[in-house]
Parts: sequence; C-alpha cells; structure tokens
Amino acid sequence: MSEPDTDAMWDPHVYRTIIRTEIPAYDELQQQVVEATVGMSPRLILDLGVGAGETAGRILRMHSQARLVGIDSSAEMLVGAAEVLPPDRVTLIQEDLKAPLPEQSFDLVISALAIHHLQGEGKARLFRKIRERLAPGGTFVLGDVVIPDDPADAVINNEPGYDFPSTIEDQLRWMKDAGFLSETVWVQKDLAVIKSEQAAT
Repeated sequence: MSEPDTDAMWDPHVYRTIIRTEIPAYDELQQQVVEATVGMSPRLILDLGVGAGETAGRILRMHSQARLVGIDSSAEMLVGAAEVLPPDRVTLIQEDLKAPLPEQSFDLVISALAIHHLQGEGKARLFRKIRERLAPGGTFVLGDVVIPDDPADAVINNEPGYDFPSTIEDQLRWMKDAGFLSETVWVQKDLAVIKSEQAAT
C-alpha cells in the first residue's frame, strides 16, 4: 500500500476512504476476520494495529461481552478509533508492533492490515510474542496483504521500504515455529486470513 506521506493521510476520516480505494476487498477482508471468530466467547481481545477502529468495532459487535486493548503507532489514528469505539470496553495504547506486548493474557488476538509492515524476522518474532500472551485455548486471527502464488494476483500497490508482505507459506511456518496450529481460512488474490490455535505442548 502507498505510504502515507502527509498529515492528512493519517486523518482517520480520510484513511477510511483511501484504504477502500487502495484495497477494493477491504470490507470483505474485515468481515472474514470477524467470521473467523464465530463460536468463540473471548473476554479480553488484543487488536494489533487498531488503526481507525474498523476491525475492533466489528469484533466488539460480534462479541458483546468482550473488552479490547488496541495498539497503534499513530496518535491520530487512535483519536479516530476513540471516536467510534465504546470507551467503557476499550483501552487504546500508542505503541509500535516491535515493542513488547501488554503484560496481560488475551483470549483472542486479531490483526488486520498491520503486520505486513514488519519484515520477515519481525513477523516471526511478533508471532512468538503473541503466543506467549494468549490465554489457554486462545486464538490468533491475522488478516493481511500477502505475496500470492500467482504474480498476476498481486493487485495491491505495495510501497518499497514500507510494505513487506510475505507468502502465506512463510507465515504458516513462522506460526508453527511459534507454537501455533494454523490454517488459511480465506484467500482473495493478495489478501488472506489465517486462523491460529495453540499447539499442544
């Protein structure tokens, strides 16, 4: 995706329009992330890259009993998230994905369109940290840009030095190494949703 190079593009109201232009299947990706959590009853959710609150809002509507901790590096986006998310159910933290995760135990960790900003080893390291923070029986759902098997399916414009998508195969391997049993539950061209459960130890 194109790198936001002006303050205006970090405006959450502008971003909500821009992202749907850059990623035409944006809303379908969001819905697939939510559907991957059907049947769960999480009490505490961690959203990595909460952005303007799109994924978090959908997840909280699905799981009305849950509370959510949202992390994002952009103060402007967190202001936008605070405008649309229920304040009594949400804690927002300005932090980079390379930083340590909150010292809490989460039933569900979600991330949509954020982790592709990390390079390969950064993704592998984050997957290990997520595994450490999951409560017993917890789940991790990732929805993100990927490198597709067929180059013709690479329809999203990734910015060199800013976007670092990886193949599904690589991410499944890093998840396995982190202690997950993972499956790809949805793929559309260069977008995918991967659902990971804790492997038995």
